[in-house]
Amino acid sequence: MFAGKNANVTAVRRKNNEIKFYEVPRKTTPWIQKLKKIPLVRGVVAILESSAKGSQHLNFSMESYAEDELEDDKDGSIAKSQEKEKKGWSLSMIVGVAVAGIISFIVGKLVFTVVPALIEQLIFGHAFKNIIVHNLLEGIIKILFLLSYLYIISLTPLIKRLFQYHGAEHKVISAYEAGAELTVSNVQRFTRLHYRCGSSFIVFSVLVGIVVYSFFHWDSLWERVYLRVLLLPVVLGFSYEALRFTNALRDLPVLRFLGYPGLWLQKLTTKEPTDEQVAVSIASFNRVLELDRQHS
Repeated sequence: MFAGKNANVTAVRRKNNEIKFYEVPRKTTPWIQKLKKIPLVRGVVAILESSAKGSQHLNFSMESYAEDELEDDKDGSIAKSQEKEKKGWSLSMIVGVAVAGIISFIVGKLVFTVVPALIEQLIFGHAFKNIIVHNLLEGIIKILFLLSYLYIISLTPLIKRLFQYHGAEHKVISAYEAGAELTVSNVQRFTRLHYRCGSSFIVFSVLVGIVVYSFFHWDSLWERVYLRVLLLPVVLGFSYEALRFTNALRDLPVLRFLGYPGLWLQKLTTKEPTDEQVAVSIASFNRVLELDRQHS
């Protein structure tokens, strides 16, 4: 999946080797654009918007996979029936997928925010009273929790394949930014790690959370959990600004290290792609450039 100035495009390779595109025009909503100009607020808006759009595109890829499986039936009647249903998708159904994506993100973020706090409180709650130390331990538990989760899911064939496509996207972007011709052999020479990846945002949200939570005192477990939930938008907002800041400084030799934690995490969230996967990513990116040229 790639986002252009005028459309977001996802490319999927079908079983017959045909590359199928899913194109969603980028619509400008005035009030959302205004929010995106406000520091801290723009981060939360961008994240929720990305979650909604990402869910739609992921749903398309899963449907394409399901269609390939159904088309293996001899008569193909089920596949034809599903195709009819798909054509009849209403606006409410599309919105439903977007809302589900936002809810999934919020629930997931709450789990990764609340559970480490609960674990730290249960283990070290009565060991000492220094809140900063408690926050540091909570951050360490959160990172271990996150790394374990990513490692375990990356062992499943489906997620491993997803992470390979993630790596292919990064390689294509890096090749394009370097001015290289977008061929499979050229793209494969580039790294699968990229400074602007959302994986870097995850790391920043943990580090920023340690700092933000240190400014607020709590006396009980439930007060601690309540503060974590209440301050979540603040942490997300500051984390987004930190990501923008480190990306702006990535060409400065002395300050490049600020983005290293995110790059290290990408060693889990990306995998080396195959040539076929890189070809799909190139096709998707070229389609984005084509649509941008058509509207320029």
